[in-house]
Amino acid sequence: MIRAFPPAWTWLTPLAGWLLLVSSLAISHSAFDVGLGAVLFDVALGAGLIACVLAAVYHAEIVAHRVGEPFGTLILALAVTVIEVALIVSLMLAGGEATAPLARDTVFAAVMIILNGMVGVCLLAGSSKHGEQAFGLYGVNASLATLAAMSVITLVLPNTTTSVAGPIYSASQLLMIAAASLVLYGAFVLVQTVRHRDYFLPAGPAARDTEAHAEPPSWSAAALSAVLLLVCLVAVVLLAKALAPTVEAAVDAAGAPKTVVGVIIAVVVLLPESLAALQAARADRLQTSLNLALGSAMASIGLTIPAVAIVSLVTGWTLVLGLDLKAMVLLALSLLVATLSLGTGRTTVLQGTVHLVIFAVYLFTTVVP
Repeated sequence: MIRAFPPAWTWLTPLAGWLLLVSSLAISHSAFDVGLGAVLFDVALGAGLIACVLAAVYHAEIVAHRVGEPFGTLILALAVTVIEVALIVSLMLAGGEATAPLARDTVFAAVMIILNGMVGVCLLAGSSKHGEQAFGLYGVNASLATLAAMSVITLVLPNTTTSVAGPIYSASQLLMIAAASLVLYGAFVLVQTVRHRDYFLPAGPAARDTEAHAEPPSWSAAALSAVLLLVCLVAVVLLAKALAPTVEAAVDAAGAPKTVVGVIIAVVVLLPESLAALQAARADRLQTSLNLALGSAMASIGLTIPAVAIVSLVTGWTLVLGLDLKAMVLLALSLLVATLSLGTGRTTVLQGTVHLVIFAVYLFTTVVP
């Protein structure tokens, strides 16, 4: 039975998260920002962040259940990505030209986390519980084709252009790439939600019947969850930003590369989507998991690149988009393996294991380049 009003913890959690954020602004200007007190407060921020993630997943499930597939996964992916873009743009405006590689590092980390970490965990967890799982091949193929095109033209092609030296685009090229990213993402959303929506619906009659017979929440309950979802997601991003200096200090103390900070922040920001995708896979709704994962990766590129391109063109700052050789190899391997492992419409624990091994290699070579 769907509750008319969400459980208390799902709205008290974001409230507590916002109270922690307000407190962090006051504490940052006090003597409490050093020593044991600061450590305990950072622990509280981390706990509040995780709690907000869990609340966001709950509300995302309510909204997704009301609007149905694939609109539910699209709403969560767009909500998280829009807030992530706002965070990146704000950091760029605050950091100036020193943040030239920020968008590239964030987008690449998001793609690797989603394509290998999120997909790998979903395939492994779902197949471990249900054996072989099925999904709609046409929708996944369309997603992978769009993602491959967007990834290469934004993260690889700038290394080969000659109008400007280095892994960057000229102003006219950057404008064209921003438009191309928007066109590709817009065309994908049109196909997913209007022209060929059936490609992205759960595969098999059993999966369709499960979702069709489950009692949906009322529109009022779904609207309330949509508002609380947005409140939770904003709290997640702002709490992650508040914890960023602590994370950066810890990374510096460990002697790890600066790119590790971007990976950690990306993992935190993607937690709501990752947990929602994992829950769907364990409930034998792999199509929903893949819709959410691949849709999030495309939204990350399709919305982030145009936004940062506008910032770069308006301010005149250089925007570094081209990946280094190691990252290009890992990106190509990830796209190739995803195409092969998701190319039959059925998955087992083997495909999940392969993706997770690639993800482990990516994480290790990020720390030990």
